[in-house]
Amino acid sequence: MDYGHPLQVGTLVTPANDAPTAVVDLARLSEELGLDLVTFADHPHEPTRHDAWTLLGWVAARTERIRLAANVLSTPMRPAPVLARAAASLDLLSHGRVELALGAGDAWDALERMGAERLSALEAVDALGEAVDVIREIWAADPAPLTYRGAHHRLTGAQRGPAPAHNVPIWLGGTEPGLLHLVGAKADGWLASLDDLRPDDLRAGNAAIDDAAAAAGRDPREIRRLLTIGGRFAGTRAGVLDGPSRTWVEDLLPLALDGVSTFLLASDDPETLRRFAGEVVPALREALAAERSVRGTREGAVPSLAIRAARRDGLDYDAVPASLRGDAVEPGDARYAATRSGYMRGGAPGLVLRPGNPAEVAEALAFARSQPVPLSVRSAGHGISGRSTNDGGIILDVSRLNTIEVLDQATRLVRVGPGARWGEVAAALQPYGWAITSGDYGGVGVGGLATAGGIGFLGRRDGLTIDRVRAVELVLADGTLVRASAAEHADLFWAARGAGFALGVATAFEIEAAKVGEVGFAQLVFDADDTAGFLRRWGAVVEASPRDVTSFLIMGAPRGGQVVAQTMTVIDSDDPDIILARLQPFAGLGPLAGQAVQIVPYAGVVAPQDPHHGQGEPVARSGLLEHVTPAFAADAARLIRSGETYFFQIRAMGGAMADVAPDATAFAHRSANFSVVAFGAGAERLDRFWDPMRQHFTGLYVSFETDRHPERLRDAYPPRTLARLLDIKRRYDPENVFRDNFDLGPALLPVR
Repeated sequence: MDYGHPLQVGTLVTPANDAPTAVVDLARLSEELGLDLVTFADHPHEPTRHDAWTLLGWVAARTERIRLAANVLSTPMRPAPVLARAAASLDLLSHGRVELALGAGDAWDALERMGAERLSALEAVDALGEAVDVIREIWAADPAPLTYRGAHHRLTGAQRGPAPAHNVPIWLGGTEPGLLHLVGAKADGWLASLDDLRPDDLRAGNAAIDDAAAAAGRDPREIRRLLTIGGRFAGTRAGVLDGPSRTWVEDLLPLALDGVSTFLLASDDPETLRRFAGEVVPALREALAAERSVRGTREGAVPSLAIRAARRDGLDYDAVPASLRGDAVEPGDARYAATRSGYMRGGAPGLVLRPGNPAEVAEALAFARSQPVPLSVRSAGHGISGRSTNDGGIILDVSRLNTIEVLDQATRLVRVGPGARWGEVAAALQPYGWAITSGDYGGVGVGGLATAGGIGFLGRRDGLTIDRVRAVELVLADGTLVRASAAEHADLFWAARGAGFALGVATAFEIEAAKVGEVGFAQLVFDADDTAGFLRRWGAVVEASPRDVTSFLIMGAPRGGQVVAQTMTVIDSDDPDIILARLQPFAGLGPLAGQAVQIVPYAGVVAPQDPHHGQGEPVARSGLLEHVTPAFAADAARLIRSGETYFFQIRAMGGAMADVAPDATAFAHRSANFSVVAFGAGAERLDRFWDPMRQHFTGLYVSFETDRHPERLRDAYPPRTLARLLDIKRRYDPENVFRDNFDLGPALLPVR
């Protein structure tokens, strides 16, 4: 039976240690030849062989694309929990290139001398089945410790994780009846050797696996069949896989049609590998494709039973475009834990689509529009509002569009993908002596910030991030890719800078970087018991500071009755005297409890950081403020002292941000000197103190607001700006496809 799996080919290389680099050279050659997989035998009891796991790690570091596996790992010598973590770690380090092939054990005399407990054939298979269970449980995205009580494996409260970078398949090697049943019941693949099979063994083995799979409620097409082969190229046929290239194809094609979808050539001869890759593999692929076309065999792998069982209602998973399936993430997928949630909000999406180019973004968007579930768009996982994830819907995740490219050194024009993170951008531009003002955190994704505003540590000098954007490419609701700039789609370009999230999916930005050398970065901690007075003094110092100074202030709930304030201030200078002079007014704001002042690259201030995994629902309130007046300071102090905000921040604005005309971009509140945000545990409790403060604000910053009431829309955009936005929205997104971030005109626009 042909199970329809895409054909894969690889090698089995002898891990001999008499010439240590030769085996690595053969692995690298396998990659250069375009093969899919390189494997190594595991013989931990043989001193003439490299340790297979150590070798896999070394080869992973010396290759870039090819996938890696042992053929097969001896589980009696490798504790399952340790092996699970080792495989996950190597998979993460190699960007998803590890496959796990396990064996029940052989050469028991040698293994026993190495300390392994001798098992009968039946016991060895049972132990292998338990090892599969333990490995999968260790990988599971479950915070609860693992307790497992088997006959051969016993775990009591073991911590799970890490999850691997991809769904690492577990293949089992062997031909014993008990092992074949185990493959059908639990494994992702069966690995056999042609030398060990009699003429009818392949079909009989497949039938046994299929029966066991059906009994377990699985689809036999879930299970890949792999076969290690050996052969010799010769001028005339002398036997199976012994002759010209065309006879190899004649010998392998029937095996492929009988279910084998991965062939691993056991050879240490470079010329044999070259002929196999160059002459046999292309012809075999062509012949198999032709036969499948005649037979009507649909090519493609079937997701595992565990993944299918975790699918959410309302989604047609089988209709996901083929170009998106390999990188799509479903519940039950090993990658789900890393993609389900955002920075502040826990999510449970039914599907995460991860397109790799604008055409795939359009395909993903078309599919999402065909499904009756929510759609969220995410750039790189960070987001205060939490709207980059959902429950049961689709996330269109553009994190793979993360390139950073210098287009023109003379004008400092940089092309940045929406999935890049600002810390990565800062690090990439540092060698040029450039920077792009962003936020205050290197883990923020480019896409969300560069379509909303961007209030960052260089803001008073360079303006908002959107003020540096010179062009943006977007996939519109109808799938059209457009480039918007001052000269092309000027209306869309205007709207994209402040409300781009409501108009399309950004796929690239062209941004003008600024010259930025090392900067002064000061973190000062104050006793702020005089909370209102401290706020007033800090606001006055900020407004009086030169534009090369940008300061952010953070406070939280009182601890032991004491309020502590932290300021983070960036001075665009590497001159210690200038830095100290700029900081002197800040140092006098109140009693200092701690201080740290450094001269660092801008990339050191917003260093790249790992994504976060949010939980629950964020509650955040935002306001834009012209001055820290006594009345505002008193109300803010009341909120802080109430304990209802665990994080209260004021960011300095003004300076270059105010130089831009209010109607130049959709971000219109250019008179504000400060951005205020407060986080709370509950909306009702926070709003008891926040609502009285609204009188002080001139607007709000959409990225920091979680309140979904229509009134917030009018706070974010003044009447003329909102009217213009709604007109553009009607023209570019008439069905309101992009409504789950900050819904533009919910009462005025039709619902899809």
